Amino acid sequence: MAFENLSDRIQKALAGLRRKGKITEDDVNQATREIRLALLEADVNFKVVKDFIKAVKERALGQEVLDSLTPGQQIIKIVNDELTKIMGETAVGLNKSPHIPTIIMMVGLQGTGKTTTAGKLANHLIKTEHARPLLIAADIYRPAAVDQLKVIGDQLKVPVYDEGTTSSAETIVKHGLEKAAEDKNDYVIIDTAGRLEIDEKLMTELANVKEIAHPDNILLVIDAMTGQVATQVAEGFDEVLDVTGVILTKLDGDTRGGAALSIRAVTGKPIIFTGQGEKLTDLDNFYPDRMANRILGMGDMLTLIEKAQTDYNEAESAKMVEKMRENSFDFNDFIDQMDQVQKMGPMDEIMKMIPGMANNPQMANFSISDKDVAHLKAIVYSMTPEERENPDILSPSRRRRISAGSGRNVQEVNRMIKQFKQSKEMMQKMTKGNFGDMDKLMGGGVKGKIGSMAMRSMTKKMKKNKKKRLKNVKHHKN
Repeated sequence: MAFENLSDRIQKALAGLRRKGKITEDDVNQATREIRLALLEADVNFKVVKDFIKAVKERALGQEVLDSLTPGQQIIKIVNDELTKIMGETAVGLNKSPHIPTIIMMVGLQGTGKTTTAGKLANHLIKTEHARPLLIAADIYRPAAVDQLKVIGDQLKVPVYDEGTTSSAETIVKHGLEKAAEDKNDYVIIDTAGRLEIDEKLMTELANVKEIAHPDNILLVIDAMTGQVATQVAEGFDEVLDVTGVILTKLDGDTRGGAALSIRAVTGKPIIFTGQGEKLTDLDNFYPDRMANRILGMGDMLTLIEKAQTDYNEAESAKMVEKMRENSFDFNDFIDQMDQVQKMGPMDEIMKMIPGMANNPQMANFSISDKDVAHLKAIVYSMTPEERENPDILSPSRRRRISAGSGRNVQEVNRMIKQFKQSKEMMQKMTKGNFGDMDKLMGGGVKGKIGSMAMRSMTKKMKKNKKKRLKNVKHHKN
């Protein structure tokens, strides 16, 4: 994750405050000094860091904080509030046209992942709004850019309008919009050309395309690994095009994350989406408050729930819940569930979204790689159909046979079977409304209770979001 180092540094700076019953001005100064260094090393804009530290100190040194019963928690809340504020406070969505199509113009420098992001955005709109987008291939300069967009379109079953590289970008966009009007597409996503750096020729072409398309959204695609340079790029594009929002790509890379913490404060332009992977499903809405929570190790339960809603088949999930309730969940179901969870992303990142898990000492070295998952599957696939359906018959002799068949030692087989039974028991309690053990599972204390409360509200939130999706479908049909 982009903020991993920053997150560790800030959490360490605040850890000392958590443990103290009384906090002095020196304690606050020391903690904010550490946070300031962490932000600067993450390549956050200097002025943004200066204003952030000033705001935190002013609020943290207030009498009501220092004299409170939990001053450490109060200061953590202040840091959380101020982090959220510099990233934009509230999530911002796309501008919608009152009449179809809503036109989105993608702009940015070469190498930021603009073409792939255009495909990700099309997929996101299909999944969340059941939209019928049209992609327009207006990048006529980069080798194979048109072919790349056509391949993406084929994968998504989304039409791509192109005229090769012989026509001008302006002509392609004009004809593409005519095609969208004819086919009644509700979204048009224009993939424009990039350069290695901003130049006059590029900006003139983009300004001409804007004049023809009258886009509802001009989204600047920025590589998060560029750090403070991202703000300069944003200002350059915004001066000519009046950018409406930003998409940050490569947030899953080894990057310091300074762009996300600087760009809104410096340019005033909101981050609307983030890209965190190479798959066409790897595009997420950007929520400043949730990102601040994750940086401070407080989890992100809402995003986890939304990922589950997006990647899980509702009918299959309902069937699994019923199996858990009836205590008939077996190893075949376990493999199916493992495949579903893998679609949501790396397991260690998913676990950190659960409140209490990010700061749990047991999570420090937690990691489940694709190889680990393959080993678990090998153990299950070495069982007979009868053994998969009835784990209770797994005697020592059967386990030795499974060990030999899977190439894993007996201890690993025993451990996997034990964990399966514990998970099965826990999930059965949850489906029956018994969340008593969830507090312990999520780290105990206040955070454990918060986590279990979040799990209790999951069904309610899923129903609410399902109604919202159905409403969107109805709106687009009309």
